[in-house]
Amino acid sequence: MKSNDTNRWRTIDIVVASVIAVAFGVIFWAWNLVWSATDAAFAFFPPAQTLIYGVWLVPAVLGGLVIRKPGAALYCETVAAILSALLGSQWASITIVQGVMQGIGAELAFAAFRYRSFRLPAAVLAGALTGVSAAVFDFVYWNTETDLASYRLPYALLTVVSSTIVAGVGGWALTRALANTGALDRFPAGRERAAI
Repeated sequence: MKSNDTNRWRTIDIVVASVIAVAFGVIFWAWNLVWSATDAAFAFFPPAQTLIYGVWLVPAVLGGLVIRKPGAALYCETVAAILSALLGSQWASITIVQGVMQGIGAELAFAAFRYRSFRLPAAVLAGALTGVSAAVFDFVYWNTETDLASYRLPYALLTVVSSTIVAGVGGWALTRALANTGALDRFPAGRERAAI
């Protein structure tokens, strides 16, 4: 098989990526409510709320790990963000721009591995870079009026920590769990489950 053929999306790739994205779009809608409900719990140090941020970044990493084709991370994160906005995100349509930025972060990580390694280090890097892209977006869009040292820098750092653990390690663990059920047998992630 030519290398160009391995990067082509099959119908099943599109369907599964869409299922991941739609499932997480609904999860995003619920997580938006969790985020708002936890404001008071983090009043002691508001940037700490970003420790739960990583959930919003899981589809970028999961999509990349499952589909393993250029554009999968970007597609899953963007479609999930679109659905979240359509379901009534309190942040409205700007969440779509955020989704694109976050998807690009994970996509860069998989590209750095030339779409050839999908093991834990690739997942961790994808989680970290999607967190960096989220933190940069928030830094220049949402948090411009806040103090640099006491809010913006800790917010950015904790966003990256959350995304590395929740989206990176969590996305890798979720891929393994799905592979062990046989649900991913039509994908390389499912066929190599014994080797992971």
